[in-house]
Amino acid sequence: MLTFSPHLLGGVYLGWSLGANDAANVFGTAVSSRMVRYPIAVALCALFIIAGAALEGRAGMATIAGLSAASISSATFAAVGAALSITLMTIMRIPSSTSQAVVGAIIGVGLVDGTAKFSGLGKVVICWIGTPIGALLLAALGYRAGAWLFNRLRLSMLVTDAVLRAALVVSGCYGAYALGANNVANVTGVYYASGLLTLDWSVWLGGLSIALGVLTYSKEVMLAVGRSIVKLDAYSALVVVLAEAATVHVYAMIGVPVSTSQAVIGAVLGVGLVKQATAVKFGAAGRMTLGWIATPLIAGLVAAAIHLFAHLRYVP
Repeated sequence: MLTFSPHLLGGVYLGWSLGANDAANVFGTAVSSRMVRYPIAVALCALFIIAGAALEGRAGMATIAGLSAASISSATFAAVGAALSITLMTIMRIPSSTSQAVVGAIIGVGLVDGTAKFSGLGKVVICWIGTPIGALLLAALGYRAGAWLFNRLRLSMLVTDAVLRAALVVSGCYGAYALGANNVANVTGVYYASGLLTLDWSVWLGGLSIALGVLTYSKEVMLAVGRSIVKLDAYSALVVVLAEAATVHVYAMIGVPVSTSQAVIGAVLGVGLVKQATAVKFGAAGRMTLGWIATPLIAGLVAAAIHLFAHLRYVP
């Protein structure tokens, strides 16, 4: 049975921040294209995030745990530092990477107390780089393949609309499932590493915390993803969600938490480049890229500062 510790509030806050900033990306393109209503999208998103976390969220825990031999207090400093960084990005309406924030915070705290481990960091960084590139390629190829299929089927406009609407709901649910499976380790992996949570409680508490963020504070970032880089029609939205979901799910099976924001942006760029390169707002994409670069650095500094301040005040 779980005994709730005040230290876990840092993880709950981090999960809420992740849900508010990242999780709703899987339905953002569908909502911005007005094919799925926002209340339906967030309800389905929350439900399937919990399912993904519970069923396939355990693999990433070992990766996060392998970056630090953190104590319970250090785990809390890392979680709060990452959450504060993500909250700042959310307020600025910049989709950022929770995975990068968590790793940056873990390394920042680890450098302060001497518990940082760098042996698994190279694998994580390679996966970060591969996430938007893989999603871009999948989206570009998927757009052309799907367009060929729809042209061969010659469906009426009403039938096409119904098919796309249903497909967006199904693909969004799959994307939410993949996100829960991949990102739950970001939320409670440090607590699993410290021994405060068992593996089962880690995935359940993490999944519920992410779902809470989706339900309460995800709308602005959701709309920003679908509208700020390239205007998406319903078919393009479907391709983006499928490419993002497939990319994130692959990394979930590998056991490396990655960013759904990066996967979505990569997929949106892939579709935009196939349709018409001039339709892509590279300024917005560049701003988001700068956000990703800054996120681990800011999270590391914030978490390290919290750790140093807490020890100056004496934390048992």
